[in-house]
Amino acid sequence: MKKSLDIATLGGLALGFASIFGSFMLEGGEVGALILIPAMVIVFGGTFAAATIGTSLKQVLSIGRLFMLALFPPSFAVKDTIDTIVKYSTIARKEGLLALEKELDNTPNTFMQKILRFAIDGTDPDVLRSLAETEVEYSAERHSHNAAIFLKMGGYSPTMGIIGTVMGLIATLAAAGDDPNKLIHHIASAFIATLWGVFMANIVWMPLADKLKHIQSEENLFMEMIVEGILSIQAGEIPSVIKARLNSMLPTNQQELDL
Repeated sequence: MKKSLDIATLGGLALGFASIFGSFMLEGGEVGALILIPAMVIVFGGTFAAATIGTSLKQVLSIGRLFMLALFPPSFAVKDTIDTIVKYSTIARKEGLLALEKELDNTPNTFMQKILRFAIDGTDPDVLRSLAETEVEYSAERHSHNAAIFLKMGGYSPTMGIIGTVMGLIATLAAAGDDPNKLIHHIASAFIATLWGVFMANIVWMPLADKLKHIQSEENLFMEMIVEGILSIQAGEIPSVIKARLNSMLPTNQQELDL
């Protein structure tokens, strides 16, 4: 399964950073003023700490891998897979289902290879569907588990920002002197923690969770399409009907392209 850079993820992140920080600069601010180390330590450190407590160290350590998955998502060769299934159906109608055994090693998808093997071995269609649906279900559960870590971080991050702001205000007011300008400057700095907390939640963490859910939905559709195709071959349906059925599972614009 090929992976390629997802322009939507990269471009969205770049646009989010450019929009927020660019607008700040247009209003006369300096980006350097937002790089306040104590505030960032509270937001990032607190968010990762809460995520570790709420999940596990193993899950938190997988964040880098999940980020790369969102940036380089798998590409599901839907059209090629439909063509392969139609080719297999043609062979099965001419030579019988057992003739597909020689095609197993050339099957491009491991899930398809597994389901096809069950079909060739004569597995009952209801049992075959049940086995396939179980695998699809657990695959979806794994993706949901991966997305959950970013959802949790998206929930923790703004709260950590508020904690950082409150701590900054406490320190500022406790050290308040006679210079009101200095007091105003410190109060402004205190709100930087809230900015980072809300920014990371809404531009990074929660959008990454949505991206992983989107990948999950695409993979589920791909796997379900394979199951329907193999079951149709097992039932002895004609290739044109199988192709029409599989195309009907796709979005309308893709059906027009694939027909």
